[in-house]
Amino acid sequence: MEALLALAQVNPHVGDLEKNLETMLGMARRAARSGARLVVFPELVLTGYPPEDLLHKPLFLDRLADAERRLHHALGDLGLDAVYGSVRRGEHGLVNAGIVVSAGREIGFAGKRWLPNFSVFDERRYFEPFRNVRAFPFQGMPFGITICEDLWRSGEPLARLARTEAAFVININASPYHIRKQREREETALHRITEWGLPVIYVNMVGGQDELVFDGGSFAMNRDGGVAVRAPLFREALTLLTVARDPGGGLRFLPGEVAGEMEENAEIHAALTLGLRDYVTKNRFSSVVLGLSGGIDSALTAAICVDALGAERVHALMMPSPYTSQASLEDAATIAARLGIRLSEIPIGPLFDSFRQSLAGEFAGLAEDATEENLQSRIRGTLLMAVSNKRGGLLVTTGNKSEVSVGYATLYGDMAGGYSVLKDLLKQRVGELSAACNRWARERGAIPPIPERVLERPPSAELRPDQKDEDSLPPYPILDRILELYVEQERGAEEIVAAGLDRATVARVIRLVDGNEYKRRQAAPGVRITRRAFGKDRRYPITNGFKIA
Repeated sequence: MEALLALAQVNPHVGDLEKNLETMLGMARRAARSGARLVVFPELVLTGYPPEDLLHKPLFLDRLADAERRLHHALGDLGLDAVYGSVRRGEHGLVNAGIVVSAGREIGFAGKRWLPNFSVFDERRYFEPFRNVRAFPFQGMPFGITICEDLWRSGEPLARLARTEAAFVININASPYHIRKQREREETALHRITEWGLPVIYVNMVGGQDELVFDGGSFAMNRDGGVAVRAPLFREALTLLTVARDPGGGLRFLPGEVAGEMEENAEIHAALTLGLRDYVTKNRFSSVVLGLSGGIDSALTAAICVDALGAERVHALMMPSPYTSQASLEDAATIAARLGIRLSEIPIGPLFDSFRQSLAGEFAGLAEDATEENLQSRIRGTLLMAVSNKRGGLLVTTGNKSEVSVGYATLYGDMAGGYSVLKDLLKQRVGELSAACNRWARERGAIPPIPERVLERPPSAELRPDQKDEDSLPPYPILDRILELYVEQERGAEEIVAAGLDRATVARVIRLVDGNEYKRRQAAPGVRITRRAFGKDRRYPITNGFKIA
C-alpha cells in the first residue's frame, strides 16, 4: 500500500489572514494536481509566527475562525486532506494546535504539550499546554501529530503516541534559524526515532519576521535515520513524499527529492537576505537607503541589500567630513559602481562647522572629545532619515554586533534607522562573509562587489585625524572572542580569563557591554543568526547594579 502526501513549506505574513489563506490554497491546489492525498502545513501557518498579542484581540480570533471555515470548504472541493497549525480553545485559554481536516471538515486536533519560554519564545503568555494524544487516519496508515518543541523533548507526548496505533509522526514547526540549525533538527529527529520507533515528517515554515528568519528545510526521516526527502532552505517549496506500508506491516518513506546542505557563510547570507527582503516587502517599503562610507560594514550591507531587493531599490549616500580619506571616497564610488546602485554625495563639513559655531558658547573652555565625533555621526543620521522620509525608503543601519555590544556606535547617529542588516554579525564574521561574497561573484564570472582594499584596510570611523578602531577597542579577534564567550555563551569573567584572555581586557569589555544596554534597547531590529542575539534572546535591565567585572 502506498499513498502520496505533500510537505508545504510556506512563507506566511503575521496577521495577514487573507494572504496566508491564499498562500495555503495555492499550495493545496498544487498538491492536489500532483496526486497527493494529504498536505501538511507548518505551525500557526494561518496567523503567522509569532502572532504575539494579536491573539489577545477577539476580532483577530473571529477572523481567523472565518478564514479556517473557508479553508476547510476549499479543501473539501479539492478532495484533499490537510494538517495545519492554528489555535483552539482549551480548558482555560488557547491551545497551539495542529488541525486535521478530512473531506472538508475538521475531524480533530492535537495540541502542543511543551510551550517554549526561553530564548526568543514566550508561548506561555498565550497558550496552555495540551496533554491529550491520538492517532488520525490516513489511507490505512494512521499518524500522530506533535508541534515543534514536542519533538525536542524525550518522553511525552511521543511516548504516548508510540502506544497508540500511529504508524508515523507529523511534526509541524515554526523553528527559527541559527547557524547550523538544520543539522540539529535532523539529529533531534533521529534521537526521537531511536527512542520510540516512529518515522518522522518534519514541516517547517520559511520567511522573515522582524528579527527571526525561518529557514524551512522540511524533511521526512525513516526509522534507520535515512532522510527520504528534504526541502530546500530559505525558500518556499512543495515537497512530495510517498508513504508505503510493507507486506509485513512496517511503514517507510520512499526516496524522493533531497535538497543538499549549504556551507555556513552561504546559510548566513541567505538568512540575512531573506530577512531583509521580507522586512522590506511585508512592511510595504519601496526601497532602502543606507550610508556608504567606503568601509567593510557598509559595503557588505549594500551588497546584501542588492542581493535581497535588486540594485534599483538601493540608494546609498556618501557623506564625507573633513576627516574622510580619499581612499574611502574612492572605495565608496567603486562599491556603488560594482553593485549598480545610486550613490549621492552630501559633504557634511559645512553642517559640522555650523553646529560647532552654534555650540561654541556652551563648549567654551572644554577640549574636543567624543562629543564632536558624535556630532558628525548625528548629522549623517539626520540626512539619511530625511532622504528616507522624503523617498519612502527604509533606512538600514550598517553597524555590526561587535560595535553594538560595546557601545561603539552613536545614538541618533549611525544607529538611526529602521533595520540593521549586520546586527548579529561580529566583526570577524563580517570580514569572512565579505570575502565569501567576493568569492561567489568570481565563481559566477562577475566582478567582486567589495574591493580588496576595503577588506584589508584597518577599520576606522574616520571621525578624527588618523583614527583607527583599535585606538578605542581591543583588536577585533580578541574583542570578538570575549563577546562570543560573554554575550553568546553567558560565561563569567573568570571563565573567560581561563580561556586564555587578558584579565584587564576582559574586565574592560564586560564593563562596556553591561554599560551600553540602554543603547541596544533603542537599536533597530535585525536578523538573528546566532543562538544569542540582542533582542528577545537577551533581556537585561538597563538599571542594573549587578557587576560581573
